[in-house]
Amino acid sequence: MTSILLVTSSPRGAASHSSRIARDLAAKLQAAAPGATLVTRDLAAEPLPHIDTDFASGLFTPEGQRTEAQARAVAVSDAMVDELLAADAVVIATGIINFGIASTLKSWFDNIARAGRTFRYTEAGPEGLVTGKKVYLVVASGGIYSEGPAQPFDHAVPHLRTLLGFLGMTGVDVIRVEGVALGAEAEQAALSKAEKTLSKLELAA
Repeated sequence: MTSILLVTSSPRGAASHSSRIARDLAAKLQAAAPGATLVTRDLAAEPLPHIDTDFASGLFTPEGQRTEAQARAVAVSDAMVDELLAADAVVIATGIINFGIASTLKSWFDNIARAGRTFRYTEAGPEGLVTGKKVYLVVASGGIYSEGPAQPFDHAVPHLRTLLGFLGMTGVDVIRVEGVALGAEAEQAALSKAEKTLSKLELAA
């Protein structure tokens, strides 16, 4: 492993459980691979622009003919794709917000899902081009969504697995920090469980 990409998205800053556990995981990955670089993308502190007309039209405009706004939009996407393709391991952190992922993380996926760069269409159907990477998802939630009556409301983890798989990233481990809004004891238990899960992971790119 030579490069680790850490993508966080919680708007809770220092209070974020998903970001803290993800940072701990990235540090463990880096410690397990001396010399590996760590690239951090904090989408809450530096949100990416949502894809817009300039982005959509810029993709289909030859590079030398793009407007300044189109060139800017495509350049942001190119930078995100380059970061992803350069990584051997990817750590992605999000809270479950209104049953889904953070909007800032959705924007990151919108910027990296690029036909011809991260996926392509073939006669046999779509093919993901982002292969050979290990992905770790750290997902925090106030309630319990991995099982029980609220499980059908979890549109975060299935969505993330679908997006990652479409792009070719199928080796995905999920670390949940759930039930943190159910009282101080439940919050501590959730953190302890997440840390135990972390300690049992095979940390490899």
